[in-house]
Amino acid sequence: MSVIGEAALSGFLDLLVGKSLDSALNFVADHYQLHQQLKQWQSILPDIQAVLDDAEEKQIKNMGVKKWLEDLQDLAYDVDDILDEFAYEELRLNLQDTQAQARPSKIRKFIPERIIRSIFPPTSFQFNNSMITKVKDITDSLNSLTTRRSSATASTSSLGLSEILSQAATSKGKQPRLQPTSILDGVVEYVGRHKEKTEMIELLKGNNYNGVSVLSIVGMGGMGKTTLAQLVYNDATINESFDLKAWVCVSDNFDAIAITNAILQSITSESCDYSNLDLLQVKLKEKLSGKRFLLVLDDIWNENYNDWTILRSPFGAGTTIIVTTRLQIVSSIVDPLKFKEIGEKIIRRCNGLPLAAKAIGSLLRTVKYHREWERIYESEIWNLPEEQCGIIPALRLSYHHLPSYLKRCFAYCSIIPKDYEFEKEEIILLWRAEGLLQQKAMPQVKDIGNQYFQDLVSRSFFQTSSKDKSRFVMHDFINDLAQVVAGDICSKQEGDMQQKLSNRTRHSSYIAGEYDTVKKFEAFDQVKSLRTFLPLIFSRNYVWGPFLTNVVLLDLLPRLGYLGVLCLSGYKIKELPDVFENLKHLRYLNFSNTHIKCLPDSLCTLYHLETLLLRRCWKLQRLPSKMGNLVNLHYLDIRVADLIERIPFRIDKLTNLQRLSNFIIGEGDGHSIRELKYLSNLKGDFCLSGLENVNEDAGEANWDTRKKEVEEWVLDSLHPSKKLEQLVIQNFGGAKFSTWIADSSFKNMLSLELRNCQNCKSLPSIGRLLLLKDLSIGGLRQVHKIGAELLGENQSNAFASLESLCFDNMLNWEEWDLCEDDEQVSKFPSLRFLSITKCPLLLGRLPTILQSLQKLEIYECQRLVVSISSFPLLCELSIAGCEEFVDEGSLSVQKVTSLKHASLSNISKCNISAERILLRFANSETFKISGWELGSLSQIGLRLVGHQFIEIVSCPQLVSLAAEEERLQLDKIPGVESLFIRDCERLSRLPEALHAFPFITRITLGDCPGLVCFAESNFPPALKELRIVNCVNLQYLVDEKENTNKSMSTNTCLLERLDISCCPSLIWLSSRDDICNRFQHLKIRCCSKLSSLVLNAKLPVMLKQLFIGDCPMLECIAQDFLETTDLESIVIHDAEKIKSLPRGLDKLSHLQEIRLFRCPNLVSLEEKPLPSASTTSPPFEN
Repeated sequence: MSVIGEAALSGFLDLLVGKSLDSALNFVADHYQLHQQLKQWQSILPDIQAVLDDAEEKQIKNMGVKKWLEDLQDLAYDVDDILDEFAYEELRLNLQDTQAQARPSKIRKFIPERIIRSIFPPTSFQFNNSMITKVKDITDSLNSLTTRRSSATASTSSLGLSEILSQAATSKGKQPRLQPTSILDGVVEYVGRHKEKTEMIELLKGNNYNGVSVLSIVGMGGMGKTTLAQLVYNDATINESFDLKAWVCVSDNFDAIAITNAILQSITSESCDYSNLDLLQVKLKEKLSGKRFLLVLDDIWNENYNDWTILRSPFGAGTTIIVTTRLQIVSSIVDPLKFKEIGEKIIRRCNGLPLAAKAIGSLLRTVKYHREWERIYESEIWNLPEEQCGIIPALRLSYHHLPSYLKRCFAYCSIIPKDYEFEKEEIILLWRAEGLLQQKAMPQVKDIGNQYFQDLVSRSFFQTSSKDKSRFVMHDFINDLAQVVAGDICSKQEGDMQQKLSNRTRHSSYIAGEYDTVKKFEAFDQVKSLRTFLPLIFSRNYVWGPFLTNVVLLDLLPRLGYLGVLCLSGYKIKELPDVFENLKHLRYLNFSNTHIKCLPDSLCTLYHLETLLLRRCWKLQRLPSKMGNLVNLHYLDIRVADLIERIPFRIDKLTNLQRLSNFIIGEGDGHSIRELKYLSNLKGDFCLSGLENVNEDAGEANWDTRKKEVEEWVLDSLHPSKKLEQLVIQNFGGAKFSTWIADSSFKNMLSLELRNCQNCKSLPSIGRLLLLKDLSIGGLRQVHKIGAELLGENQSNAFASLESLCFDNMLNWEEWDLCEDDEQVSKFPSLRFLSITKCPLLLGRLPTILQSLQKLEIYECQRLVVSISSFPLLCELSIAGCEEFVDEGSLSVQKVTSLKHASLSNISKCNISAERILLRFANSETFKISGWELGSLSQIGLRLVGHQFIEIVSCPQLVSLAAEEERLQLDKIPGVESLFIRDCERLSRLPEALHAFPFITRITLGDCPGLVCFAESNFPPALKELRIVNCVNLQYLVDEKENTNKSMSTNTCLLERLDISCCPSLIWLSSRDDICNRFQHLKIRCCSKLSSLVLNAKLPVMLKQLFIGDCPMLECIAQDFLETTDLESIVIHDAEKIKSLPRGLDKLSHLQEIRLFRCPNLVSLEEKPLPSASTTSPPFEN
């Protein structure tokens, strides 16, 4: 059962009733009919809006309410579309007037305006006339909805919808009254409360509770609550039981600072007038330490649990509080046990489901009032069967209690497929396009979209992806919830989209396929008012595509005139049709990752457009010259669209721009930099390209530019905001950097990159940037020495926060003076990652002590000595080319950490003992050596035991992995999972112990001409993937003469994927009568002597993919396919002697692909037809 996004409608209507409708009324002020109709909307919509909260739960049981809400929801979208048309026309006319004023007509100067109007009626008047029928239809529908509600509530079958007032406590609005005190009236005799007084005194005197004890007196006004408290407070026995007492009348204004001031003044008899709550509470806590304290809080009205929690924080053991209040809810708030009780009841209703408990917990964290907790517990939604509600009741309740603005955002996310990983910005831009970001809901928040998203994360509607921490996912149950609350309004099409979309559908997504043909889009035929057209790239497993039929571009899109979101990202589209004048409602366009070369001019008529994404459009050559008309554009992304050479329009017209990925100054366009001063809303990443083309006075630019004549002047003239967090400077042609780069006033600077500034001879004093975390310097070919200038003057704690330091392509860098003689200078105390790449002239050593270093990378630094002796936390090491590798053991054995990942290549000299090698490398998860002169690993003290992933490359002297006398130690189970060996000319065999490795699943061997067979005994028991490439003397997988244990037995072999390429001596895979039956993927290429796969010509029964290529001697693949029923793909090429395919091709019910080419002796396929599920791609050749 679907459920309307009921209260979410409230936010939608609120938006319509507000600014949108007001704007339309102003626009049609001179058109009487339209103005009167819209005035009716202004009076009807608030009346409808008032009952929406009441409809929230009732629609689940009352079909009449549900149908009423459905009609209202459809009508709300229609209202929004019409108001959007008025707004579009107003924008068009304003732009038209602005352009007309810029180029006034000489003729118009001599013709009076009244004559022009009489001859040529204003286009707005013509447009308004065309809107009369549409607006009147909406008015009739609104009246109908109001009538249905009114007549229904008067009948026995009443919808029963009424306005619900806020449940929060409100001010009583009375005149200020004198507050009662702790003093009793001495002339009055108090009777009738002796019993209650005695009971309370006994409770107070007998209380031994270790925490704060609370006693509440609840009753209506005039019942004597304050009097009873006074009687207890002034009793002589109470004075003896407590060290300190205080009385505070709270009344309407619950001010924690004022109350705490009053308490402190009461117990100290000193005047207290502090405005700092923290200072007050610290003083109060000191005064109460070790003492029994009685506090009376008289006349409390505040229901906010958070306020109460803050007030009571200074009170500890020995404190007793008496509260008087007219509200039962207050007594529950001041006693946390009451919250615990109702919370436990709610959790029991979750029936042990972790997701339900997490969602309810997230909900309760946002609910301040005890009464609301009780409403959640008592909700009828708990009692609905899951079949009727469609989802777990606890999740339904979490949605029910969302603010209306979050309900719409969440419901919109129902178009996200299950398991789809999305980025935060991706979703926020879609919300913006649909008008879901309402600033007035949170006027104090600047980035409203980010706040909405974080709210949904905190309430467990979104979860961080376990695969990519920058992405998010929705749990399957949460996804179901979104679909239920969105109903027919949102749809995600899956598979071939055979199901029809509802005519109510406004938002639709689908998963892009390899080839999206006309048939896939038949589901859209009945949709007339679609707002979102969103294909999603669910995976990267596309061979050639995805491709999109031109019918969508030329026929479908022009018919979808109400689209607000259009995405064609990822499709191999080369050209866009010029149809955008029909899509005036568009606010979001995404053409990223397409092959388009230009944008059509009609795109510049999209005056509502807010987001234009052209990222990775690497064939896009230019932007339209009239893009300055897109006055509502907020977001323009042209990253990695490198063929665009300039911004060909007045960027200063786009004053709403918040994100501009790249401002490109073309040749001769240097003056355009002045236009940046109008873009005061820019934030986020911003790239300024083509600065070498700025060659004239840009003095009006926003960054205080001054006249200079060289590139140094240009850089000097740019003064970014002091809030700058990341700075990248590339291809700067000056000889020295500007001083502002290292200005200590950049207190938020976290990342700095200087790249390919080939004329600079020295670096700025970057050490002044005290909060800098990432520093990358590369391609500075004139820098010969880096020394004290990098630290800056008087910087005893330079680079205190630096965590990542990278140097690369510093081809003439010779000396790194670390100033290590200066004990006052800290040596990168926070540095975790150091990388030095392609610095061939760099002499000397690395910094002596890097206490925090965890990862070190050195590449192609042939003269550098790399010592890791004083890096106690190092866990990842990668060296490829250095003068010497040193680990001298200055650290004690206890302080040496074993490297988690190690890669050592092309090291001229290794100065490290065998004992130290064992300490550093014996337990590395991944271990790679390359370019070493080794006969075996044991020669340098290494063993296979302890590593998970081993890679050995270009070790020409390597004969075996282990010495002859080395045997597997039974007390150390080898954890090797993957073994990769390449370019080891003398390697003749793998160790016999390999068959005992219980976890190894993947082995790759390449360019090892000494190998004759893969193994002399059994395969490793867990091996699943074996790849052998260019082993020219390999004849067998297993030496069958040596092996009598049936190494490829169907019972013991787990091998699933076998890939053998370029092994010209290979005769067959197995000389026995069987082959491993678990093979699923078999790929044989360029094996010129291979004549048959197995002697008995039977393929593995579980085989799914068979690929054979360039095997000219192969005559027979198999006798038949009768047992290989799971085959999905057969590809055979350049097999000259194959004459026929095995029998039983028609029995392969899972077959999807057959590809046969350059098989000249293949006579024919068998006569029986192929299975219906199969396809041929490409057709048979030759």
